Amino acid sequence: QVQLVESGGGLVQPGGSLRLSCTASGFTLDYSVIGWFRQAPGKEREGVSCVSSSDGSTYYPDSVKGRFTISRDNAKNTVYLQMNSLKPEDTAVYYCAADVKYYYCSAYVLLGDFSSWGQGAQVTVSS
Repeated sequence: QVQLVESGGGLVQPGGSLRLSCTASGFTLDYSVIGWFRQAPGKEREGVSCVSSSDGSTYYPDSVKGRFTISRDNAKNTVYLQMNSLKPEDTAVYYCAADVKYYYCSAYVLLGDFSSWGQGAQVTVSS
């Protein structure tokens, strides 16, 4: 069974940090572009990061650039999203997604379809 499972969400104060994990089972992430997305209540889904399968290159939109870092550990079949300097506007449910049809990540890819999705992890930034 193909499955992605996120973990590491929670409540953090503004300025704090969290690390989200996305672990795959039933398939290997080695050949997939992995994306992290978030959706806040009443807002559209937003892609916040992705990592390429081909060369490990990454992409971040301006809203999180310099604060979020995506990394992958193929040996553990896991992708991480390190989130620093968190702001209240980062509050959302965060999802990871994977697809083998992409080779490089980009803003365009983050707007595309991903075939496998996790169940989501709540991140709340509040004092």
